[in-house]
Amino acid sequence: MTGAFDPFFRGPDDAAPRWFSIDAHRPFLSDLAAALLDWSGRQSPEMLSDAMLLLPNRRAVRSFEQALLAVGDGRPVLMPQVRALGDLEEDEAPFTPGALGLDLPPAISPLHRRFEMARMIVEEFDSGLSVRRALDLARTLGAFLESCQIEEIEDPGRVAGLVEGDLADHWREQARFLGLAVEAWPKRLATLGLVDPAWRRVKLLRLLAEHWTDHPPTTPVLAAGSTGTVPAAAAVLRAVAGAPQGAVIVPGLDRTLPDDVWDKVDDLHPQAALKILLERSEVSRAGVRPWPVADAASQASGQARERVLNEALRPAETTGDWRTAISALRAGAAGHDPVDPVVRGLEGLTLLDLPDEETTAATIALAMREALEVPGRTCALVTPDLDLGRRVAARLERWGIRPDNSAGVDLRTLAAGRLVDLVARWMERPLDAPTLLSLLKHPRVRPDLSEDAVGYVERHGFRGAAPRDWSVLRHRLMTPKGRGRSRPDDAPPEGLAEALALVDRLESLAAQMLQPFSPTAPLDQAALRLVATVEALGGTRVWSGPDGDAASALLAELIEAGAALGAVTRAEFRLLVGDLLGETTVRQGGATHPRLRILGAIEGRLVRADRMILAGLEETIWPPSAPVDPFLSRPMRETMGLPSPEKRIGQSAQDFVQAASAPEALLVHCQRRGGQPTVRSRWLWRLQMLANGASTDHHPVTLTTDDPVRDWSRMLDAPPNLVPRPATRPAPRPPVEQRPRSLYVTRIERWIRDPYALYAQWILGLESLDRPGQPATAMERGNAIHAAIEQLTVERPDDIGDDFAEVLATRIVSELVKAGFDEAALAREQPLAEASARWLADQERVRRSRAEGAVAIHAEQRGRMTLTLPGGDFILQAYADRIETWPGGAAVLDFKTGAAPSKKEVEAGLAPQLTLTAAILEAGGFGPDIGRGPVTELAYVRPTGRGEGGEWKTVAAGLEGTATATGDAMEGLMRRIASFDRVETPYVSWAVPKFMSLRGGNYDHLARVWEWHVMGAADEGEGG
Repeated sequence: MTGAFDPFFRGPDDAAPRWFSIDAHRPFLSDLAAALLDWSGRQSPEMLSDAMLLLPNRRAVRSFEQALLAVGDGRPVLMPQVRALGDLEEDEAPFTPGALGLDLPPAISPLHRRFEMARMIVEEFDSGLSVRRALDLARTLGAFLESCQIEEIEDPGRVAGLVEGDLADHWREQARFLGLAVEAWPKRLATLGLVDPAWRRVKLLRLLAEHWTDHPPTTPVLAAGSTGTVPAAAAVLRAVAGAPQGAVIVPGLDRTLPDDVWDKVDDLHPQAALKILLERSEVSRAGVRPWPVADAASQASGQARERVLNEALRPAETTGDWRTAISALRAGAAGHDPVDPVVRGLEGLTLLDLPDEETTAATIALAMREALEVPGRTCALVTPDLDLGRRVAARLERWGIRPDNSAGVDLRTLAAGRLVDLVARWMERPLDAPTLLSLLKHPRVRPDLSEDAVGYVERHGFRGAAPRDWSVLRHRLMTPKGRGRSRPDDAPPEGLAEALALVDRLESLAAQMLQPFSPTAPLDQAALRLVATVEALGGTRVWSGPDGDAASALLAELIEAGAALGAVTRAEFRLLVGDLLGETTVRQGGATHPRLRILGAIEGRLVRADRMILAGLEETIWPPSAPVDPFLSRPMRETMGLPSPEKRIGQSAQDFVQAASAPEALLVHCQRRGGQPTVRSRWLWRLQMLANGASTDHHPVTLTTDDPVRDWSRMLDAPPNLVPRPATRPAPRPPVEQRPRSLYVTRIERWIRDPYALYAQWILGLESLDRPGQPATAMERGNAIHAAIEQLTVERPDDIGDDFAEVLATRIVSELVKAGFDEAALAREQPLAEASARWLADQERVRRSRAEGAVAIHAEQRGRMTLTLPGGDFILQAYADRIETWPGGAAVLDFKTGAAPSKKEVEAGLAPQLTLTAAILEAGGFGPDIGRGPVTELAYVRPTGRGEGGEWKTVAAGLEGTATATGDAMEGLMRRIASFDRVETPYVSWAVPKFMSLRGGNYDHLARVWEWHVMGAADEGEGG
């Protein structure tokens, strides 16, 4: 530390205000703490406790206390009075009771303010507004009023006078509304006995500034880290600087920027806020002194980094002087440092271009984890992107590390917030499968729910298309998939009773939950039912913890203020609750490692770690986009005296420079967000352009873009010694005794086309599961039509009647409803069902008139036959959609709603369903009631509802034709069974690729078909 430095002492020739700056490359709080400890050590330790230190916010206060203890190296330290300038309270120093005679009303809470403002808008301006729109307007109006209060606009009501100008109608209406609102809101607050938080903070700061200007404090006082963006705070800083024992320390003032460039600094520049502060305080840049540091001799590289960053971000109209500035840098460094100053400034600065969000989070987490390998080493992630911070924190959990996260997390991502959001979604859609399953599996839902019951309901009730009502859900549970259609003789499935009891409970709870809606409900009543449902599911324990406290406070405010805001539909209520949860930030604490931090951009301005990781360096993230004011245009804001929208960009630029000036800094850019390409931050472009401009044949200058942590993160989850290459076609060879000895004819077809699918399903026992609540598919449509035709055929075995088409259409629609088709899908399916029914009725009349009406109809019949082979008996089974018999002949029909196999495929043996079913029939495998009649017709029936209404596709006809087709199919099956009875025969994937392109299966991802068939250019000539 420099000799006898005393930040509070003023000599007889030192009457000017005392302003200092700590360079951007220095650890601000550590240097501040070191100087104060040095001063107190030379004076007396007790003197430090008499000093007062004003820091920008409470986070900075906590960080300074940690820095002071670290610099003290374990010695007992008497702490100064440290206060947050942005959150002063009148009951603590410097506002000791009675000091200023303050008697300000309390501030209204932010949430209460928003609801009360929305209530005012509805009651006094537009009673027809929806609740959500009213709250949106309240947020925007609140931001306008807060901006006016911060900038101390004397008469915000004069905004109404802007309507006299030459403005578009939109702006005139907005200005008129603001003029009325700024008059009405103070009256509403006065009725409540409250004031706005921003107004109260500004008032406290202004009173303090006035008091210290008239009666300067006689004890030591420092204001550090603030840039005075709030005029009242700037006034406090000016008063502190002029006090007998006062001083102001600002962060990162660029004292090397040429005066002509300094004059052109605008709102986009990182020095903009400091320039305005010095102008308001009537202090020249030359009058700001450097803050002394203990290790000044080692500052060459840090100063070079800061100079390079400041040059890269200089005002746009002065970048034409970059080459001159670079030459000046090199000339100034000549003789002092043999290394090029630009190269020196880029040392320790690494740019990582990463492809997507998950890779970015994984790489950053590993970089933070790697820092812990060095004892005492610290690391901080600085980003304004809350979502990225959450992803990184989740990645660190794999090592049991929870960093200190200053930004907090959205309530919606925490347990209590997720439960509230899920219940609000349930209110909107009571039978939404993903929502209900998420609710039942939520960790805070009562543990008395049977896991078996929940699993049964999920598997048989919610997998696939969502049920239309509770009765459909019960029907699904009582007739689960895989048990055949309508089997009253089957015993009840295991777990059915508990599952039905759970559904009864959910239906009862849903009825109570929806009771206020008809179809709208008062907002407070909707919120009350939401709370009651949450507690019915999880009890009062759902409100435990910081997230529970935040959720209960939000809902309490919603109930209290909701009555006056009007009624909401269930959809509006769900959106409203989701918005409020997403806007509520919770700071949980519970950090497990003191050497890792996740900081917001503002916190990164003052806090320094050994490794600083700056992430989110994409346009609209960091820097943020200039906010759009929905009420005032740019000229209107200027007329009102409000700052330009670009002010926020300049402030974030200073945060970037402060954090990037650390000795080791990783600049992270994510190339894609949400699957969409991003635009690299303008600051990264400027750095690279500066480096390119500084490069010469003799002095190559580059920004490092390679770091081993990127490769480490890529290899972290990869198998060792993995050489990236496409997978080969799988060809498992299980033992013969594990291979199937009984198959249905439909699986025979899959066996021929894709043996691997049979292997995965039969031998591995892998059954594909439908997604919960997925839209009804062609399979559900086909099953519904099958069921309707089966029912009506069984009911009318002889005479179909004149109303056959009408009744069949009604049955089809009924089955579609059970299958989960929604209103929009039914609107499309209704005319198709009617056309299909008419076509089917015509076909029925023609079919039943043959053989003088002696045609017997057999629907949904199960048959089997045993094949004796050297490897053992093999049982072939079939479910026949329909078998028609008459004296001397029979027909096997299969109903298809999708594309039916072609005659060529049947003849080639690739579609043996009908031919093998015919073989079972001819062998008497369908029982004595049907017999062994010779098959004379094989056909696919397609009731499409389009064109003529359907298609009849005959694939074999006549005794000779069907006998040939059936014989060929049986021969092929016998050869296949014999082949697969040898262990050498593999179950290859896509054995006949030519016919598989449109018939992808449920196991293609397991077989990695994309890799070996497309990327690996597999040979399609391979056969099965």
